Amino acid sequence: MTLPDDAYTRLAPDLPMCRVLNGMWQVSGAHGPIDRRAAVPSMLTYHDAGFTTWDLADHYGPAEDFVGAFRRALAADRGEAALEGMQAFTKWVPPPERMTRQRVEEAIAISRRRMGMDRLDLLQFHWWEYEHPAYLDALAYLAELRDAGQIRHLALTNFDTEHLAIILERGIPVVSNQVQYSLIDRRPEVQMAAYCQAHGVQLLTYGTLCGGLLSDRYLGQPEPGRAALTTASLGKYKPMIDAWGGWALFQELLATLKEIGERHRVSIANVAVRAILDRPAVGGVIVGARLGVAEHIADNARVFALRLTDQDHAAIEAVLQRSSDLYERIGDCGAEYRR
Repeated sequence: MTLPDDAYTRLAPDLPMCRVLNGMWQVSGAHGPIDRRAAVPSMLTYHDAGFTTWDLADHYGPAEDFVGAFRRALAADRGEAALEGMQAFTKWVPPPERMTRQRVEEAIAISRRRMGMDRLDLLQFHWWEYEHPAYLDALAYLAELRDAGQIRHLALTNFDTEHLAIILERGIPVVSNQVQYSLIDRRPEVQMAAYCQAHGVQLLTYGTLCGGLLSDRYLGQPEPGRAALTTASLGKYKPMIDAWGGWALFQELLATLKEIGERHRVSIANVAVRAILDRPAVGGVIVGARLGVAEHIADNARVFALRLTDQDHAAIEAVLQRSSDLYERIGDCGAEYRR
């Protein structure tokens, strides 16, 4: 399988990526067991299909170790040069506490060792409490490590617009901010997207399929109870749907996406992903990869041939206009993590 040229973009001149990223939260243990023996061969299947970019974190179970094993296997089979064709974007999520250069450098050294990388492609930084100002110290030390060649580029995860602005005004450049963004959760459209466009920051979006709820599987289905929410993703995004407008309105949205998908011969998930990829400032959408358990490579690839029409967008908007405003209910991007 070969993806078209527009399946790829650049977060920075020296950092290419696939616009549909393989999300590795699914290997954290919160989505059921993963066959470790099948993980690396599965990663190679994604890579050979053109899905070359991986999103992970220091706390996603064995995710960083899987990347390290995959890199070793790829280099052994195809040579060290093959490693230039894949990207691994990890995160550092420390507790809100005093930050020192040693503390930061030790944390990054662990990720570099686990992933088998002298220099991390992208380090995405998350901070739990804005009231604790040490996040600025951490970012300053991370910038020093970037300048020392241990990190290629810095990025953020779940920062709101106000604090993104504080960071940029301190002279700490970041290339992206990872935020929740879907047809259900359009909070980035209130402030974040315009600010990012104006300051050269791209959005990497997660939750774009609401943990799989935005898919053909749930069209026409009764509302799932708590016992049916068997993964961390389902448990996370079903309450978002409840706050957004409830199951009946969600079924109307799925039916609309189904009609659009049938016109274009694609799936509901394809339409949901394409709709967000087309939004201003969005560099890429993260779609979960359950390595060795299930894969949707062929379906994900159809996103890149899909072109939504004005009629399609109008049909979607007609449903969304009847929903609640999650920005008013929750706040700006990432506010749900800081209540």
